[in-house]
Amino acid sequence: MFLSTFENNLDKKGRVSVPSSFRAHLNSMGYNGFIIYPSFNHSALDACAQNRIEKLSESIDSLGPFEDKRDYFATSILSESQNLNFDSEGRVSIPKKLLNHAKIKSNILFVGLGKVFQIWDPKLFDKFKSIAKKKSYLNRAALKWDDKFKKGGL
Repeated sequence: MFLSTFENNLDKKGRVSVPSSFRAHLNSMGYNGFIIYPSFNHSALDACAQNRIEKLSESIDSLGPFEDKRDYFATSILSESQNLNFDSEGRVSIPKKLLNHAKIKSNILFVGLGKVFQIWDPKLFDKFKSIAKKKSYLNRAALKWDDKFKKGGL
């Protein structure tokens, strides 16, 4: 899983070091990089393994072939996606267009979200995280626990 947050800097050539735990997780799945695309919901970038984007593509393909929604999702996600590969030092170069979408200038925050991760400008993420904590508290009853988990405690 992708867990925790890590802040790194873009170097002069526009590269950033990907957290070692993220690289290790991707490598364990057989990948030497990840897929990245603009977030729908935030000034951030969504990132995932190849198998995840394939599942997303299958979901898009399940829509009717002539539905507008199919074209909208394919255009917004798949046509904007980039495959980034790690260099020998575990860095990637994020295209300028994507950095502009996320309003990233120099510092990059990698945010683990379980099966996916996001890339943010640290200041923008701090604002979002504050809102997310408040809304999570208000909506905490919406989380569902299966019976095995309940018996194990928490």
